[in-house]
Amino acid sequence: MAVNLKNNEVGVFAVGGLEEVGKNMYGVQFQDEIIILDCGVLFPEDELLGVDYVINDFQYLVENRDKVKALVISHGHEDHIGGIPYLLKQINVPIYADPLASSLIRNKLQEHGLLRDANITEYGEDTEIKFDKLSVSFYRTTHSIPEAHGVVVHTPHGKIVFTGDYKFDFTPVGEPANIHRMAKLGDEGVLLMMGDSTNAEIPTFTMSEQVVGKSIHNIIQSIDGRVIFATFASNVSRLQQVVETAIKTDRKIAVFGRSMDNAFKNGRELGYIDDHGKDVIIDSRDINRYPAEELILLCTGSQGEPMAALSRIANGTHRQITIQPNDTVIFSSSPIPGNTMSVNKVINRLTEAGAEVIHGKLNNIHTSGHGSQQEQLLMMRLLQPKFFMPVHGEYRMLHIQSQLAHMVGIPEQNTFVMKNGDMLALTKDSARRAGHFDAQDVYVDGSGIGDVGNIVLRDRRNLSEDGLVIITATIDYKNNQLISGPDIMSRGFIYMRESGDLIAEMQQKLKAAINRGLNENGNNVTERMIRDIIFETIKPLLYDRTQRKPMILPVLLDINKGVRKRKKQN
Repeated sequence: MAVNLKNNEVGVFAVGGLEEVGKNMYGVQFQDEIIILDCGVLFPEDELLGVDYVINDFQYLVENRDKVKALVISHGHEDHIGGIPYLLKQINVPIYADPLASSLIRNKLQEHGLLRDANITEYGEDTEIKFDKLSVSFYRTTHSIPEAHGVVVHTPHGKIVFTGDYKFDFTPVGEPANIHRMAKLGDEGVLLMMGDSTNAEIPTFTMSEQVVGKSIHNIIQSIDGRVIFATFASNVSRLQQVVETAIKTDRKIAVFGRSMDNAFKNGRELGYIDDHGKDVIIDSRDINRYPAEELILLCTGSQGEPMAALSRIANGTHRQITIQPNDTVIFSSSPIPGNTMSVNKVINRLTEAGAEVIHGKLNNIHTSGHGSQQEQLLMMRLLQPKFFMPVHGEYRMLHIQSQLAHMVGIPEQNTFVMKNGDMLALTKDSARRAGHFDAQDVYVDGSGIGDVGNIVLRDRRNLSEDGLVIITATIDYKNNQLISGPDIMSRGFIYMRESGDLIAEMQQKLKAAINRGLNENGNNVTERMIRDIIFETIKPLLYDRTQRKPMILPVLLDINKGVRKRKKQN
């Protein structure tokens, strides 16, 4: 289905962020202008073996590159900025971001070698960005990172408000949300609200960050030994609370992990992290100069990331830190969907190594940055939109928030639960679904962008579940002779030393089958015939003996030509 957007309509769409928690990327289009809102990544589920990130398919934007006027960033979390380097490799679009998000984006682009050609402009709450037909303004919200904003796209048919990630924290760490500006927008009239749905299943208000700060202080104050504190590097407000606690408990902070180092550097430069001249933060190389009871080791890895500092500490592979008796590890986070197993593994290893582990909401040491149902209802009441489109959430979250919209008087026919790639067409009086463009997931791993497709993932899953059998044979095709082999090697299938009988049986049957094929086909024998003989002989034998279907990789060498080909079959 193609996009069917009329010239007088405003189009609203999601490239990513619908029916998922991550990959946030939305667009507002009117005639020859497109404003992109955020460009994030999704952290892969366990079944995406070897995949580092999931990013959006930018093809629709590439095809309309002449219309793309700006990428506007609501805040600096990875699920909103992580995809920017991959977008800029295809479209060098001007970027507008708050100072903190801008510094995080610059670090990211520097790593990708893209900073020199990037066009980044910093905005504040009172900034207005004007284009010929569209313009953009902002209002301050409260989230788990400073300088989070809602984004207002002004169109000829009315205002489209993208809430970004928000909650209503009436005792925040840092600047409070600008509720007055939200109410003013509602009084002036909002055509469409695009609302954060992440916590739509939770019926109450989200706990205040101040409560978390008090809990962190009380817990650390009661600990006699060393504290290892893991949280999101981007949660700069949480980092400042740890600094405040360190000052009050006479401890020093050492920072571990590249992203945590960058967060501290950026936070201190922008004034969001301040130790009030107490010299609380020390060089990580100096931790052995201080008694354990005077240290807080602040590190990455709260999501169980394999290469993060905390995972390496848990595995005993960190260069500087090993778990000591009386260590306490504090997880000031909750697992992102898909990371629960990884987090539990790290907790188990830390506990086995002798550390006490304190985790998450059970101890009031973490709170979400997303508003729950009561806050979502409040935002709808303040903005009073004519039309509503839930964003940033899995399908059940989008559905629940659409039901909340009905509760505050937004008619069911004015509420649109969309999919990535769906186009919503708006005028000041109407809204309709206007077709669809392709918006698939793109996988990023060490081999590059988009090199991992369904076939590669299938092969990886098969290898992880059933292993690999390599069969090597040397053949003289001119004289129809098996010169050597077949030799058999197994990886992830059977333990060779304990499977001598099975290997001998495989070799015996393969040798007989190959010789029979060579004799019967004479001068017509081909490498493909021998390969098919190997598959037909070995697959039923292995399944009969093991009830497994390993990947089979024949390596056939022609004595006259060397290696002929390498083929595989599941």
